[in-house]
Amino acid sequence: MSSLSTLSRTPASKKQAASVEFRNVTKRYGNVTAVDSVSFTIEPGQLVTLLGPSGCGKTTTLRMIAGLEMASEGQILIGGKDVTHLSAADRDVSMVFQSYALFPHMSVLENVAYGPTVQGISKKDANEMAMEKLSLIGLKGLEKRAPSELSGGQQQRVAVARALVLEPQVLLFDEPLSNLDAKLRRRVREDIRELQQSLNLTVGYVTHDQEEALAVSDHIIVMSNARIAQTGTPRELYEQPADLFVADFIGDANIISGEVVDVVGADAHVRIGSATLHLPHRNVSKGPVKLAVRPDAILMNEDAAPGAITGEVKKASYLGTQVEYEVDSPIGNLFVVQYARPEPLAIGSPVSISFAKKRGVAIIPNA
Repeated sequence: MSSLSTLSRTPASKKQAASVEFRNVTKRYGNVTAVDSVSFTIEPGQLVTLLGPSGCGKTTTLRMIAGLEMASEGQILIGGKDVTHLSAADRDVSMVFQSYALFPHMSVLENVAYGPTVQGISKKDANEMAMEKLSLIGLKGLEKRAPSELSGGQQQRVAVARALVLEPQVLLFDEPLSNLDAKLRRRVREDIRELQQSLNLTVGYVTHDQEEALAVSDHIIVMSNARIAQTGTPRELYEQPADLFVADFIGDANIISGEVVDVVGADAHVRIGSATLHLPHRNVSKGPVKLAVRPDAILMNEDAAPGAITGEVKKASYLGTQVEYEVDSPIGNLFVVQYARPEPLAIGSPVSISFAKKRGVAIIPNA
């Protein structure tokens, strides 16, 4: 599968990217509230991911952008225009579904040209529009094939071309990589991100995969129980989680108890076992506190160190580029990752534990 980096970067869309805005939007199904008073804005030309566990409301939110579900309350605007009560056909939005939903009896070209044809565009013009998009995403030469003759990644590209062919103001992706294997997921997500940036597309993207969201997004909206738990850049969410749910859901985190013994300027002095760390205080006061500690921010040494926390290796897993450990310690059972270590430590090895000073440890303010 050729990378989009080898393709033409001339923007194919003639329309200006549009914003998407939700104002206190609620969606109910009978007595069940699927989305509860949600407000957010997707800026023009940005890729924003709705991330969360199954049942949190992210797909319902995406479908309300598309007009496939109608809001029970609130207001939805696209490009500043109120579309709350408009049908899907009256919104300038296209969607790439999890299943791709390609027509098996049609060729690749016919699949991509279907939308323009239904809108009354001549077959000749529809085919020209389809060929332009197929060329853009690297499928030129495959237009006569049936979907069944393509790889999973190629089928996904056809679905993207079909969504792009009408040059929508907003492009939506619903779990687009879930049917692909791990290596192909990485390549296709890079292609989607490159396409979005090169064409300056406004994209709403739904996934439950945290790594995928961190890799492709300008901003991430984390949802939990039909509400927004936190919104921010990938780095903000990873390094400054707003609560225990976000800390635990975005990447791996050790949730450790500590105590704020002093607050000086912007820093809190936090005692964790026998160690003391200086961390951004995040508006907490003196007293007990919870911390999110990333696995690679825990430093292990086989030699005893003054002030270090002692521990013992309980499990070790060699994964090629890294070794993952489970370590028993006075501050809890810790998940630790070490990179570029030639040999794993033996199970039962005593270790001293300290923490990286400038990264990977954050106070959770709402714990």
